[in-house]
Amino acid sequence: MSLIQLGKISIGDFNPTDKMMHLGAYFVLAFVWFFYYLFKIQEESLKIKGFFNISILIILFGMLIEVLQGALTDYRDPDWADMLANSIGVLLALGMCLGFLKFFKRLKHKINSFL
Repeated sequence: MSLIQLGKISIGDFNPTDKMMHLGAYFVLAFVWFFYYLFKIQEESLKIKGFFNISILIILFGMLIEVLQGALTDYRDPDWADMLANSIGVLLALGMCLGFLKFFKRLKHKINSFL
């Protein structure tokens, strides 16, 4: 979706629909990676630092995609507001995962004991 041509609903130069799509897409991307990390890593090696490392990598990926939009397409431009929306989506997912980490650990334990 980051490199396809989208229709515009905008207020001047600001496109709230596009920003919400960026925020939502990066929220889901980060949340999926956090869940993978949580369920793949053994409990004793599970570190909060891993969630922060994943967050940084996804934010850097979002920045790279924005640069590539300007370099590889003639219909999309890199946008600082898109980078901000991507980053906010990642940080919201990080906050949610850290806030519910105990719940997710209990869920992981129940799933593992069931299997």
